[in-house]
Amino acid sequence: MSFFTIVKLTIPVMMGYIPLGMAFGLLLSKLLIPWYYAFFMSVFIFAGSGQFLALTLFASQATILEIGIATFLLNLRHTFYGLSMISAFKDFSWKKHYLIFGLTDETFALLKTSEVDKDERERVYLWITFLNQCYWIVGSVAGAVLGNIVPFNYQGIEFSLTALFVVLSIELYTKNRLHKPFFVALIIGLFGMVFFPPQKMLILSLCLAAFVLIVFKRSMESGK
Repeated sequence: MSFFTIVKLTIPVMMGYIPLGMAFGLLLSKLLIPWYYAFFMSVFIFAGSGQFLALTLFASQATILEIGIATFLLNLRHTFYGLSMISAFKDFSWKKHYLIFGLTDETFALLKTSEVDKDERERVYLWITFLNQCYWIVGSVAGAVLGNIVPFNYQGIEFSLTALFVVLSIELYTKNRLHKPFFVALIIGLFGMVFFPPQKMLILSLCLAAFVLIVFKRSMESGK
């Protein structure tokens, strides 16, 4: 797979990461935080929702312990889909450490939907992950710089990440022969929105979905 083809695969993520990264940078500048914080946070943290949460906690003068606990709970969802990549990464070289670090929601969906030969996976996965992080860095730094010099109304731009993930989920659904897990996740998600407390809806829904999928794994794979 050529580099140009890999870039084409990441274009949907680019279209979401750059504007959302700019929203993060604009919010950062609104809080009067220097622009270079956007760069270092995007390089060493690289967690879209986690970075937004960090800014909110910074503004409320939260303690390091509070920031750590809140970030852990928010990113706990990575555990569930990260486990499914163990078999894909286990034979990779030292690069797998960066792939684990850079495994965002959108990168995970892209890796799952991309048809890559086994002998090319390490190189292709590395480029996909690196390019996606570059898009986020460019967007966040551009937003932080522009926020200091240009008035900008970014109301609603945070929805771009949600829209991007919906598109990637639909593509994953169309390429996967097993559709039951998608419907199970959808039903549990709707159930959680109705019956779970808003603050705990995500983590409780993920735990319930993981439990159901593990218990009924064989029946779903057999199509029964």
